[in-house]
Amino acid sequence: MADAALRTPPEQDEQGESLPTSFDLHYTWRYEAARLELKNLYEKAKRDQWNATDQLPWSTDVDPEREIVPDIQIPVYGTHIWEKLTDADIRKLRREALSWTLSQFMHGEQGALLATAQIVDATPWIESKFYGATQVMDEARHVEVYSRYLREKLTGSYPVNRHLKTLLDQILTDSRWDMKYLGMQIMVEGLAMAAFGYMHKMCQEPLLTELTHYVMRDESRHVAFGVLSLSEFYHDLPARELREREEFLYEGCRLMRDRLLMEDVWEVMGWPVDEVREIVLQSPQMKLFRQMLFSKVVPNVKRLGLLSPYVRERFAELDILQFENEEPSARASRGAPPRGRSRSPSSRSSSGASRWGESSTRSPGPAGGGTSCCSCPTPSSTSWSTRSSSSRRSAGSPSASPTATSFRCGPRPTSCRS
Repeated sequence: MADAALRTPPEQDEQGESLPTSFDLHYTWRYEAARLELKNLYEKAKRDQWNATDQLPWSTDVDPEREIVPDIQIPVYGTHIWEKLTDADIRKLRREALSWTLSQFMHGEQGALLATAQIVDATPWIESKFYGATQVMDEARHVEVYSRYLREKLTGSYPVNRHLKTLLDQILTDSRWDMKYLGMQIMVEGLAMAAFGYMHKMCQEPLLTELTHYVMRDESRHVAFGVLSLSEFYHDLPARELREREEFLYEGCRLMRDRLLMEDVWEVMGWPVDEVREIVLQSPQMKLFRQMLFSKVVPNVKRLGLLSPYVRERFAELDILQFENEEPSARASRGAPPRGRSRSPSSRSSSGASRWGESSTRSPGPAGGGTSCCSCPTPSSTSWSTRSSSSRRSAGSPSASPTATSFRCGPRPTSCRS
């Protein structure tokens, strides 16, 4: 652990970055709630607040060089590069890959913190201001927990990925309130939900598993917030303005795809970055993984009416169009309680309405009791993970290659059970 990475230089610890922004602040003088779905989401957010300081088992001992998540998630897994690694190389690579991944989660959460604070100012509806204020608290808590895990369990963090930073800057500097929703709530939060779901299902470390469970519960509300807020906004938008949103969607999704390449890690490992980047881009398993992460974004884009021929063509170029028929993050009908992603009778509340705006379906968990904290992955989102590798077993890895059954949802953390 002596060579554990501390990516953030000490001289930058107390430094920040200024970004000029300009957008219209919107007062609203109508204080009574008129949007039932957003009001319900606000009530749920108030009820589901949590304190990371005393609700997470921070005393858990974590070995950052063991297989906390299956090695298959490391982009070079199964390539000729992996075949040449020593056991010591693999242990170091595990630590660096996880540090990089959680660092990008942390930076993305700060971007969400800043963007949602802007939404509170800019949105024209009182219900959105109320709910947005709860999301600001959520995002602050997420930055807190990832920062603490990186400092105390992994010994350091990586800088923000340049592709992620580019998209965050675009969101934060755009003067139009709907673009902040579209960029953050639909794209960034949608991608994060899929990534968090993957992390939760695969993680073999109890603190990170429970931390991810709590974060996912918040994030599912955040995506629903964007879908509900924008559900009718684009229907009558002029063609020129609509095209601007379509181009923004494509550019944002392209940036999110490219941010997954872990170039900083290859540099730390002493590898030729450009060469490894091309290997990762062409890796079949990583292509499937990158596609899977957009499974939450594409159906929400379609629900908002933005999956135009232009966007379809660009999403086909990115090879993510196949997710258009997945269920969107929030569904609601006029005059009826909002409906969520629930697929089983056990997920219904006592009133008969679906629980919504959350990742949990409360479906029966695996043998041993408990309830599942998130919906089991669809075949399209997990087919990549069932591939066995002919690679030799890595240091500390399980005796068998991962299979679909080993990725089933586990019981919800005890402290989260109702």
